Amino acid sequence: MRAGSAALAEELSRHLPDADVAAEFGQHAVSVPLASWRDAARAAHGALGCALFDWLGAEDAGGPTEEPGRAHRVTLHVVNPSRRLGLLLRTRVLAGEALPSLHQVWDGAAWHERELAEMFGLDVTGLATPPLLLAPTFVGHPLRKDFVLASRATRPWPGAPEPGESAADAATGGRRRGTPPGVPDPSWGPRRERS
Repeated sequence: MRAGSAALAEELSRHLPDADVAAEFGQHAVSVPLASWRDAARAAHGALGCALFDWLGAEDAGGPTEEPGRAHRVTLHVVNPSRRLGLLLRTRVLAGEALPSLHQVWDGAAWHERELAEMFGLDVTGLATPPLLLAPTFVGHPLRKDFVLASRATRPWPGAPEPGESAADAATGGRRRGTPPGVPDPSWGPRRERS
């Protein structure tokens, strides 16, 4: 049996025939289809002894040709405390799909799943808890790539001007001013024919 995270990943893949094991940044991750998400978590907890819940998070995982917010990659990190080994478990959630809750397996997962629901807009089944971070009147999901940062669009940056943005540079036709992070650049839209 191999040492480190590879050992746990290989053990879990023996319990789940549809699992895919890959090495990423020195850690081995097990990717499973969404339908096997809860089964993989139960196997990690029960069969592998990963009783310590560490972290659960998501990221916008759409490809360059996909619209932001259409797919998310969910990552779970749990630890076998007696062997001192960690395990990364991943799945992909497409728009319209629901992520099964893992709070029945690890109590600590509930907080993280509430964060996924609010900040990414993921539908988490079996999660019957009130909102965690955002006010009930807040609209949107701030951690998605398609969420526009309104404060950057309405208020200028308070720091020193970028090179090419001072009054002297403007008079000489200096550098084109960029848009703040999170605000779509209007020049990236469809090209218009010159008349």
